Amino acid sequence: MARPQTFSKKENEKKKQARRLEKQNRKEERKLSGNTNSFEDMIAYVDENGRITSTPPETNHKKEEINHEEIVISTPRQESPEVRKGRVEYFNVSKGYGFIKDLSGTEKYFFHVSNALSELVENAIVIFDLERGKRGMNAINICISERTAD
Repeated sequence: MARPQTFSKKENEKKKQARRLEKQNRKEERKLSGNTNSFEDMIAYVDENGRITSTPPETNHKKEEINHEEIVISTPRQESPEVRKGRVEYFNVSKGYGFIKDLSGTEKYFFHVSNALSELVENAIVIFDLERGKRGMNAINICISERTAD
């Protein structure tokens, strides 16, 4: 097996000095050759199609006038929210929460007694709105529409 070569500090310093000198010589050669990159050579332009080019855009290009008053920034109008009807399927009076089953579908929505506008009982038909909660849609603004017999 060959032993790794070891160099003394003087030899290492001589190599570093030679590399520095070589680098300096290359730098001077580049300056003398005149092939320096000017700022103009480094500029890139983007045309109207998003392509990068080295030629500047045409200045005689007619720009489209935009009337700032015609720009509409808003959310689309929402139609009046539909009235949802449901039946109180489960209601825990001591804990103050329950579930409403939507009469128009099979969905069940959680509600808390703080979102009820009147006192609720099981099997009562209610009208309610929906709001997104942490775990899904929650019933809010709950009003009793009619009560059903048990």
